[in-house]
Amino acid sequence: MSMRVSVAKAKAGLSAIMSEVAYAGQHVIIERRGKPFIALVSVNDLELIERERAASARPHGVLALVGAWGELEDRDVDALIADIYTRREGDAVRRVEIEGWCFCWIPISSSNLMKRSPSTAAA
Repeated sequence: MSMRVSVAKAKAGLSAIMSEVAYAGQHVIIERRGKPFIALVSVNDLELIERERAASARPHGVLALVGAWGELEDRDVDALIADIYTRREGDAVRRVEIEGWCFCWIPISSSNLMKRSPSTAAA
Protein backbone atom coordinates (compact mmCIF):
# COMPACT_ATOMS: atom_id res chain seq x y z
CA MET A 1 0.00 0.00 0.00
CA SER A 2 3.01 2.31 0.11
CA MET A 3 4.88 3.61 -2.89
CA ARG A 4 8.52 4.77 -2.88
CA VAL A 5 9.75 7.63 -5.05
CA SER A 6 12.87 9.73 -5.18
CA VAL A 7 12.83 13.41 -4.29
CA ALA A 8 13.34 14.30 -7.97
CA LYS A 9 10.34 12.19 -9.07
CA ALA A 10 8.24 13.59 -6.22
CA LYS A 11 9.00 17.16 -7.35
CA ALA A 12 8.18 16.33 -10.97
CA GLY A 13 4.92 14.53 -10.18
CA LEU A 14 3.78 16.17 -6.96
CA SER A 15 0.23 16.77 -8.19
CA ALA A 16 -0.27 13.11 -9.18
CA ILE A 17 1.29 11.89 -5.91
CA MET A 18 -0.99 14.17 -3.89
CA SER A 19 -4.03 12.74 -5.70
CA GLU A 20 -2.88 9.16 -5.00
CA VAL A 21 -2.49 9.99 -1.31
CA ALA A 22 -5.68 12.03 -0.88
CA TYR A 23 -8.12 9.98 -2.95
CA ALA A 24 -6.66 6.46 -3.24
CA GLY A 25 -5.38 6.19 0.33
CA GLN A 26 -1.87 5.51 -0.92
CA HIS A 27 1.11 6.11 1.37
CA VAL A 28 4.14 7.56 -0.36
CA ILE A 29 7.68 7.38 0.98
CA ILE A 30 9.97 9.95 -0.55
CA GLU A 31 13.59 8.87 -0.57
CA ARG A 32 16.72 10.98 -0.58
CA ARG A 33 19.84 9.19 -1.81
CA GLY A 34 17.99 5.89 -1.63
CA LYS A 35 17.02 6.26 2.04
CA PRO A 36 13.52 7.05 3.38
CA PHE A 37 13.31 10.78 4.03
CA ILE A 38 9.63 11.66 4.48
CA ALA A 39 6.22 10.07 4.13
CA LEU A 40 3.01 11.48 2.68
CA VAL A 41 -0.26 10.22 4.14
CA SER A 42 -3.85 11.41 3.88
CA VAL A 43 -5.34 13.76 6.46
CA ASN A 44 -7.59 10.92 7.69
CA ASP A 45 -4.57 8.66 8.23
CA LEU A 46 -2.71 11.45 10.00
CA GLU A 47 -5.64 12.04 12.38
CA LEU A 48 -5.75 8.30 13.12
CA ILE A 49 -1.99 8.25 13.82
CA GLU A 50 -2.29 11.25 16.12
CA ARG A 51 -5.23 9.71 18.04
CA GLU A 52 -3.32 6.45 18.49
CA ARG A 53 -0.22 8.32 19.63
CA ALA A 54 -2.24 10.31 22.19
CA ALA A 55 -3.96 7.15 23.45
CA SER A 56 -0.71 5.23 23.79
CA ALA A 57 0.89 8.12 25.69
CA ARG A 58 -1.63 7.65 28.49
CA PRO A 59 -0.89 4.78 30.86
CA HIS A 60 -3.23 1.80 30.79
CA GLY A 61 -4.41 -0.67 33.41
CA VAL A 62 -2.68 -0.58 36.76
CA LEU A 63 -0.20 2.05 35.57
CA ALA A 64 -3.10 4.47 35.15
CA LEU A 65 -3.75 4.20 38.90
CA VAL A 66 -0.24 5.28 39.89
CA GLY A 67 -0.84 8.93 39.14
CA ALA A 68 -4.37 8.83 40.55
CA TRP A 69 -3.11 7.99 44.05
CA GLY A 70 -1.10 11.21 44.14
CA GLU A 71 -4.30 13.26 44.03
CA LEU A 72 -5.69 11.72 47.24
CA GLU A 73 -5.11 13.13 50.68
CA ASP A 74 -3.61 10.82 53.32
CA ARG A 75 -6.83 10.84 55.32
CA ASP A 76 -8.77 9.73 52.22
CA VAL A 77 -6.37 6.83 51.66
CA ASP A 78 -6.63 5.84 55.33
CA ALA A 79 -10.44 5.93 55.12
CA LEU A 80 -10.37 3.81 51.97
CA ILE A 81 -8.13 1.19 53.58
CA ALA A 82 -10.28 1.12 56.72
CA ASP A 83 -13.38 0.61 54.55
CA ILE A 84 -11.71 -2.27 52.71
CA TYR A 85 -10.82 -4.02 55.98
CA THR A 86 -14.34 -3.47 57.35
CA ARG A 87 -15.90 -5.03 54.27
CA ARG A 88 -13.48 -7.96 54.31
CA GLU A 89 -14.31 -8.77 57.94
CA GLY A 90 -17.97 -9.12 56.98
CA ASP A 91 -17.28 -11.58 54.13
CA ALA A 92 -18.18 -15.25 54.47
CA VAL A 93 -15.92 -18.19 53.70
CA ARG A 94 -15.37 -18.57 49.97
CA ARG A 95 -14.63 -21.88 48.28
CA VAL A 96 -12.49 -21.76 45.14
CA GLU A 97 -11.79 -24.75 42.88
CA ILE A 98 -8.96 -24.66 40.35
CA GLU A 99 -8.13 -27.72 38.25
CA GLY A 100 -8.64 -30.37 40.89
CA TRP A 101 -7.49 -28.20 43.80
CA CYS A 102 -9.87 -26.80 46.36
CA PHE A 103 -9.11 -23.70 48.39
CA CYS A 104 -11.13 -22.05 51.11
CA TRP A 105 -10.69 -18.35 51.59
CA ILE A 106 -11.39 -17.37 55.17
CA PRO A 107 -11.21 -13.68 56.01
CA ILE A 108 -9.02 -12.81 58.97
CA SER A 109 -9.56 -9.53 60.72
CA SER A 110 -6.58 -7.37 61.56
CA SER A 111 -7.38 -7.81 65.26
CA ASN A 112 -7.06 -11.61 64.90
CA LEU A 113 -3.62 -11.19 63.39
CA MET A 114 -2.38 -9.47 66.54
CA LYS A 115 -3.54 -12.25 68.92
CA ARG A 116 -0.98 -14.85 70.01
CA SER A 117 -1.81 -18.50 69.89
CA PRO A 118 -1.13 -20.55 73.07
CA SER A 119 1.92 -22.19 71.47
CA THR A 120 3.61 -18.86 70.67
CA ALA A 121 2.71 -17.29 74.03
CA ALA A 122 4.76 -19.88 75.92
CA ALA A 123 7.85 -19.35 73.78
